[in-house]
Amino acid sequence: MNISSPGSRPCKLLLASGIALAIAMMTTGAMAGEVTDARQESQIWTAYSLSPYLHANDLTVSVANGKATLAGTVEEDVSKELAREIAMGVDGITEVDNTIVIQPDYVPAQASANSTFVNTIEDASITAAIKSKLLWSKNADGMSSKVETKAGRVTLSGTVASAADRDFAGRLAANTRGVSTVNNQLEVDAKKTTGAANGKGTDKQAGTEIADSWITTKVKSTLLYSSNVSGSDIEVNTSKGIVTLRGKVGNGSEQALAIELAQNVRGVKSVQAKELTF
Repeated sequence: MNISSPGSRPCKLLLASGIALAIAMMTTGAMAGEVTDARQESQIWTAYSLSPYLHANDLTVSVANGKATLAGTVEEDVSKELAREIAMGVDGITEVDNTIVIQPDYVPAQASANSTFVNTIEDASITAAIKSKLLWSKNADGMSSKVETKAGRVTLSGTVASAADRDFAGRLAANTRGVSTVNNQLEVDAKKTTGAANGKGTDKQAGTEIADSWITTKVKSTLLYSSNVSGSDIEVNTSKGIVTLRGKVGNGSEQALAIELAQNVRGVKSVQAKELTF
């Protein structure tokens, strides 16, 4: 058997090939990492651009090895927290360094070439948020509504079972982030009143008690969508349909609104808010 010595040409070639392969693997790994970072940055920024509550042109995102660094300026702490939650929700992000600055009197920069597209997305997001809140509401029984948004101006049309339902739908829309005005064209249809009344509690009658986890999620989302409630500062827990709210709000009006919004989510039997202080 002929074994080449360490200084022979075959060994040198083998060593050189091994080094080249190692370098290639390191380079490929680095490139793969850069691609992953870029993909995650794109996902986060796209989510920001689609959110009616964030102005993507005023935020920057950089990702390195699973760590996202956020920078820029927003008007309130709930927007800063939302930016963090969106980043943490992206697959592969394990840490977020949130350096976003809160400036209460901040005026967001206007988008240039993409202004029409951004406005369209914001209007669509507002419409979706209002439709969702109406769908989750106890007041949706007997309601046949249409929601349209243009430049933050919302128009509600269709029919409801009562004047109270009409007024509540209007307040729900008005308290949605990004909404400037509400044109409430909902009409009361007396024929639907009986059906709506009979429909109350159908979930329980059918043996499909709404899950506490579903209620908690919808209450949290309703508060987060609302412009006059600091949803990110309120902790929500549900047990057997009884919702408990904890945290800090700005004043008594905000506290009352948070309780009303929670109370009107389907499946909620009562709301405990002794620990929701201001």
